[in-house]
Amino acid sequence: MTEFNTQRNLGVWFDIPVKDLDRANTFYREVLGIKVEKQQFNDVEFSVLEHQEGNGGCLIPRGDEVTSDGGILVYFNVHGRIKDAVEKTTANGGEIVLPIHSIGPHGFRAIVLDSEGNRIALHSEVEA
Repeated sequence: MTEFNTQRNLGVWFDIPVKDLDRANTFYREVLGIKVEKQQFNDVEFSVLEHQEGNGGCLIPRGDEVTSDGGILVYFNVHGRIKDAVEKTTANGGEIVLPIHSIGPHGFRAIVLDSEGNRIALHSEVEA
């Protein structure tokens, strides 16, 4: 994610769950006319959709804790206040699905259910 995203955008990232990563790579590469780069972080293989300084996203194979039958996972910008945002999640009728954790060079996230049961990610470049 970029400094532009951190400072200016509420929605900063999305994860699209897929059944077959290679097939999905071909689909998005051909349909969107962009590069799709396969990457790995720890034991999770995924593909990043090409983006410049704007918002981006990736393809995540089903079965990873990041995905569920809930579909696309939208990341919301809570830069510099992720701990406060997670605390306010439960105080306002939400639920923590995955507590704050590192996503490598991409910062930190927590996956939560909002007050209506929608699964979202809270994202910060720093764990504060």
